Amino acid sequence: MFDFDMLGLSPTLNAALDRAGLTQPTPIQNQAIPLALEGHDIMGLAQTGTGKTLAFGLPLVEHLLAQPAKPAPKTAKALILAPTRELVNQIADNLRGLTDGTKLRVVTVVGGQSIGRQIAQLSRGTDILVATPGRLIDLMDRRAVDLGQVRHLVLDEADQMLDLGFIHALRKIAPRLGSPRQTMLFSATMPKQMEELSGAYLTNPRKVQVAPPGKAADKVTQSVHFLDKAAKPTRLREILSADTDALTLVFSRTKHGAEKLMKGLVADGFNAASIHGNKSQGQRDRAIKAFREGEITVLVATDVAARGIDIPGVAYVVNYDLPEVPDNYVHRIGRTARAGREGEAIAFCAPEETDLLAAIEKLMKIEIPTGSGTRPQMAQGKSSAGRPGRRRRGGNSGGAASAPAAPAKRQRSRRRRAA
Repeated sequence: MFDFDMLGLSPTLNAALDRAGLTQPTPIQNQAIPLALEGHDIMGLAQTGTGKTLAFGLPLVEHLLAQPAKPAPKTAKALILAPTRELVNQIADNLRGLTDGTKLRVVTVVGGQSIGRQIAQLSRGTDILVATPGRLIDLMDRRAVDLGQVRHLVLDEADQMLDLGFIHALRKIAPRLGSPRQTMLFSATMPKQMEELSGAYLTNPRKVQVAPPGKAADKVTQSVHFLDKAAKPTRLREILSADTDALTLVFSRTKHGAEKLMKGLVADGFNAASIHGNKSQGQRDRAIKAFREGEITVLVATDVAARGIDIPGVAYVVNYDLPEVPDNYVHRIGRTARAGREGEAIAFCAPEETDLLAAIEKLMKIEIPTGSGTRPQMAQGKSSAGRPGRRRRGGNSGGAASAPAAPAKRQRSRRRRAA
């Protein structure tokens, strides 16, 4: 394990790390950064919340600082592709923290915002372009961006890009990029297609892995509650009422369901907002900002937000609907227990969702502890239950069907169509 000041980074980068209070790397950073600084292609596999952005961002900025020439109009020196608008904005914010005090420009292009304004920004050229694949293709078709000068490519959350069908966009983008180039691919899971993607776009990559696919963050306490679908609204309100000050992220499977759930919570006096694919980018940005700052304490979201929210203060994640893609459960609960904190993940399982639960437990190789209700036989796994222990906000760990006692208050500390 190294300290950041041992890497021989430029003074401006060291100053940025000091401002952020960063001295020692996370495990994925410890493995990836030295290799990336040497110029190797990287295949990074790590669960969410482990610091992947800095793992590629720090060496990327260091490389660009060694290339002081101003980018030509419409060009970019580095391209970072991410699957959602929220993740693009999060990455760009982190990179701007690293580039503060330098002449490096960071530009974002995402859907849901003025394409005319983005064309104007790109007309000046940029050092780092962070983009969603769909909007980037639109700009390429309009000849508003020339990717021939790109010498650094990062694919972040590549497995979700595959899941959302962006592989076709990637096949259009990749031939337009400059060469030779360094490519870094980061993912939370390793589906078969990921190996094919690595073979197609990476050259002799160094593989770094800090957690097996399907493993939740160590400090997440999980529970599942077995109940009828009609009982979910009441159970959610009981959970939220037990700790009204805590930041709680609630996941719904569909856009319509998320909006309906949020409006019902607001009508009942809860401080809630929602983000999903039917919201404008401005609405989504404002909701996330208010959630981060504690102005709202309940954020109802679809999987569009599963990897785009990096808010260390999220204390609870509630899976109101279980995801149809098992990997998404891991991404969802990765929104809590970030930056070394503890967190709690509570799942609701209606009778019609038991197959979804079985798939999640098979992926994670655990049986999620029962918070309340009776576990159906078909959803039982063969592996031992997860960590036993402390009282959870979601209830007891037994199988009684009665509602669990309220715990002591804790300190605040589908794919495309469903998004």
